[in-house]
Amino acid sequence: MFMSGMDFFDSAYQGRPPWDIGRPQKEFVDLVGRGGIHGSVLDIGCGTGEDALFFAGIGLDVWGIDTSPLAIGKAQEKAAERGLHARFLILNALEITKIGRKFDNATDSGFFHTLSDDDRVLFVNNLAVVLLPGGTYFMLCFSDLEPAGYGPRRITKAEIEDSFRDGWVINYIRPAVFESLRRTEGSHAWFSSISRRQGPV
Repeated sequence: MFMSGMDFFDSAYQGRPPWDIGRPQKEFVDLVGRGGIHGSVLDIGCGTGEDALFFAGIGLDVWGIDTSPLAIGKAQEKAAERGLHARFLILNALEITKIGRKFDNATDSGFFHTLSDDDRVLFVNNLAVVLLPGGTYFMLCFSDLEPAGYGPRRITKAEIEDSFRDGWVINYIRPAVFESLRRTEGSHAWFSSISRRQGPV
């Protein structure tokens, strides 16, 4: 039986998928530790909200979106239990312009590598609409350095560069680790900082 991407993720959240590690990804913790993120944050594909709630815990204005109603429900429960303010919405990341506002930052832990080639173009175009000029997209995705046989589609550094060649400034794309419940050592990833170009593109 065919299962759409949205159905797959909602089904996954009936249990505990391997990417739902119960804490923020270390790359985002380190980003905050370096003072690398300020202002408002849109967490794209937020899942059960660990990264978004981490940002909310340091006082940032945070919105999280995901297509999975189960994941969003769990994120809202965590926010209430922890006394943190973050707004969580059920929303397809390919339709993020519907959110109706702009952000200083967007974060992505494991969403970009789920996209098809065509959807990647649509996503990047829509991302440009919801980021303020000079706003930055921080993205953690599976790397082509990870051997085959586990996890989602691999992304090359060149593919990231090509996706963001027009209207963007790539601050860095560096090797990183994607933490997982199934692998204590994590998986090879890229961590990218990419800013929306200011002024005419």
